[in-house]
Order: sequence, then structure tokens, then C-alpha cells
Amino acid sequence: MADNSYVRFENVQKSYDGEVLVVKDLNLDIPKGEFVTMLGPSGSGKTTCLMMLAGFEPATHGEIFLNDRPINMVPPHKRGIGMVFQNYALFPHMTIAENLAFPLQVRGMSKTDQEDRVKRVLEMVELPQMGGRRPAQLSGGQAQRIAVARALVFEPDLVLMDEPLGALDKQLREQMQYEIKHIHENLGVTVVYVTHDQSEALTMSDRIAVFNDGVIQQLSSAEVLYEEPDNSFVAQFIGENNKINGKVEKISKGVCTVKTTDGTIIKAKQVNVDKAGDGTTLSIRPERVEFQPEKKMENIVDGKIEELIYLGDHIRVRMNVAGNDEFIVKVRNRGDKRKMAEGDKAKIGWATADCRALDLAT
Repeated sequence: MADNSYVRFENVQKSYDGEVLVVKDLNLDIPKGEFVTMLGPSGSGKTTCLMMLAGFEPATHGEIFLNDRPINMVPPHKRGIGMVFQNYALFPHMTIAENLAFPLQVRGMSKTDQEDRVKRVLEMVELPQMGGRRPAQLSGGQAQRIAVARALVFEPDLVLMDEPLGALDKQLREQMQYEIKHIHENLGVTVVYVTHDQSEALTMSDRIAVFNDGVIQQLSSAEVLYEEPDNSFVAQFIGENNKINGKVEKISKGVCTVKTTDGTIIKAKQVNVDKAGDGTTLSIRPERVEFQPEKKMENIVDGKIEELIYLGDHIRVRMNVAGNDEFIVKVRNRGDKRKMAEGDKAKIGWATADCRALDLAT
């Protein structure tokens, strides 16, 4: 157990039918004031974890603690947790001010204190003039801000957010990501956030728990997840990634020599392969690959250009490399009219340290 954990899942399991576990033996510590995102594909168990923490779903096994207090038997309304959902869940027949005052009213707060809190929280989400409007008179972005304000109005120590930006368009979603991040930084409240959108998770979180098949695959900062994925699932799920399958020929001082399916020899950093003969999936980020390298590099391999896409600051080159015809290289646009054409052969290179030998991707 972490000394400073505010939220703690201890050996938590969840099954809906008594047979299949959708959450498998989850252990997770979240310190006070941290912004943790549960990230994963549909059905990976992330939303179920959030619902168990909120009290809307019981854990099948294990215990959840909030500030060292076991809460499995505590009903949702007594946990003192703020919630923000994708559908906003605002009462249509109430004004915005009445919506915001509702959580304070049920807690028995005086009228004057309610008005003060509502005024303060509307200013915090930069909608001070909206108190008299109804939810139907708000834009999507405004409704989402009000939903965040309502979760914060009674000053909870913990706020849970379940895909709160899913219904917004791309530009507004990106704007709201920064706004939620800044509100978190200003208030110091603990946030547990659920999303399947990796860029959202990378932008906002102190740490990200990557879920797959009911298990946390890796729990790290955005930078560590991207630069040092623990396994093939994380490497593929976070950011853009090139993968090449092969077999480990030998391992020496943490460096694997790998023979790919087409016979190419590549050197890679040993991450989670144990011995010669192991199958492996190599992971290399596109921006770490040099196109037509001008200097000597540890790995230089032949490739064939399949497709060129001009993206302004760089050219996205899709190549066939070592049996993978979806290998991406980002070539910086230096304005030197570098000649490239589909069908051309070209050499590419990368450092051993930038290539990770992971478990064989299925």
C-alpha cells in the first residue's frame, strides 16, 4: 500500500455473470490531488472501475478505500464524490443556477451560502451570466462546463469523469481538455477520468492506467508510456508505432539481435523477451526513424516506398520494411525538394535504443 494513497483499489474483481471477470484483481493507489486517467478500448474494464468507485456497481471481490476508509458498503450519495458524465445529466426544468444549487440543497446548506457557491463556480468555468438560463439554451461546450461546475460546487475531494467530452466536436473537445486540466491545477482536487481517446489522456493526466482485458497493462506518465511501453499492447495503443515481428537470435548486455520474418537482422533493446528463440514484436516510433540516413547508424535496413502523403511540415512516407508494408516514416519538410516517388527503394535507419523488443503481438 502507498503511504499517501487517497483512492485505493485492493484486489478488486468484478463479474456481472459470476463467470467472466471484467476486472481482474485490480490493485491501484491514487494520491490526493492527482489526475489519473483510465484509458483503454471498449470492454477493457475502465468504466466498470469508475462505477465501482462511484458506488453504482458493487465489487465482486476485494475492497475500495477512500482516504483509508473502506467504502464498498457506503451508498453513492454518502461518498461525497463529484461526477461528470458524457450526457451532462442536467435537469431540464431547472435554471442553471438551480441545477448548481441542487447538490448544496440536498446537503442542507443555507440559501445565502448556496448563492455564494453558485456564483463562485460559474465564474470558475467562465459562465457568470448563465445562471438564469435553462440547459436547452446552452451550447454543447457550455453545458459541459456547467456539468463540471455542478460536480465541483459542493467542493468534493474527488471528482470522477466518465467520457465527459465524447459528445463534443474535435476543436471544442481540445479546448475543454485544457480547461479541465487548468481547473484541476487551480483546485488541487483528485480526478479519476475515463476515456478511450489516447490524445485526451496524454494531454490531461499526471498518470495514465492503460487497461486491456480487465487488467492494467501499464501505469505511468504520458511520457513514459510513449517512450518506454512495457508491452506490445501499450506500444500499439499509445501514439503511432511501427511494429516488426521476428525471432530473438541472441541477447547480450540487454541488446537483442532479432531476425525478422523476411530475414532482416535488427538490433533492439531487450524489454520483455527472455531468451534466444523467443518470438518478439519490435516497436519503433516513426519520428525516431531516419530516411536515407547520412550518418552511420546501428540499424540500417532497406525499404520500398508504398505511399507519400504531404502534410505541410513533414511528409508521411508509408514503406514496406522487413515484411511490414505499413511502416511509417515522418520525413521533415526541409524545402530541399528531396526526390521521393512511390515504388522507389530507400534506406532507413534508427538507433538500437529507440527500438524495443517486446512480447509477440497477437
